[in-house]
Amino acid sequence: MRTSYQERTYRHSVTAKDLKFFQVVVRETDLWIGAESDLEKETRDLVFLFRHQLETYMGFHREFLTSLSPVEDDPMAPPIVKDMIRSSRKADVGPMASVAGAMAQWVGEALVDVSGQIIVENGGDIFMVAKRPVTVSIFAGPSPLSEKFGLRIPERQMPLGICSSSATVGHSLSRGITDVVCLLSKSTALADAAATALGNRVREISDLERVALWAEEIGGILGGVVIVRDAMASWGDIELVEV
Repeated sequence: MRTSYQERTYRHSVTAKDLKFFQVVVRETDLWIGAESDLEKETRDLVFLFRHQLETYMGFHREFLTSLSPVEDDPMAPPIVKDMIRSSRKADVGPMASVAGAMAQWVGEALVDVSGQIIVENGGDIFMVAKRPVTVSIFAGPSPLSEKFGLRIPERQMPLGICSSSATVGHSLSRGITDVVCLLSKSTALADAAATALGNRVREISDLERVALWAEEIGGILGGVVIVRDAMASWGDIELVEV
């Protein structure tokens, strides 16, 4: 779970007058939270809880950390681990492909009990519950389409997970060529794992014609956007807007 620190400058552009934003960092976990009040202590406690569950499990099941393919179900695993195993099996990737999305969702769902609106961002993977439409900009690194479009998320879709993977941005392990794969799902862990899976499969621009079919085969994906250089594919229950 260890990666080098990279300042997330895009966070400075996030604004919402009725939410208070704060950062929680626990070792490799770096969350940016928007909530109706300052819940930094509660968030930190949750991160420690879920990290402890993950780290303890990995101490006895090394393959959970290192495998690039799905691992067997484990009825004795902690709930967050079960979620990651289930999501990664659906996407046919290793369980750690879902870790950022899983952490965002499990922390976010716990915080909803004390804040009716929550945005949890974890390395570009987002869990959100809002009482109004929200627009999420699509960052695609060197692509000329980067930050030219956003996804308008209506209130009816929430709670929602929005996760991205890229072969050209960040530390994600990808065998493909995408500048970004951005997917929507009710399960943030699944959106994270599926973004990795689709990113691995897009190895030439013509593969953009098949990404919607591949996402349908995984199941549980509401829609998405994939960008390779100046080409883009989009599908599903999404609304693209200029930003």
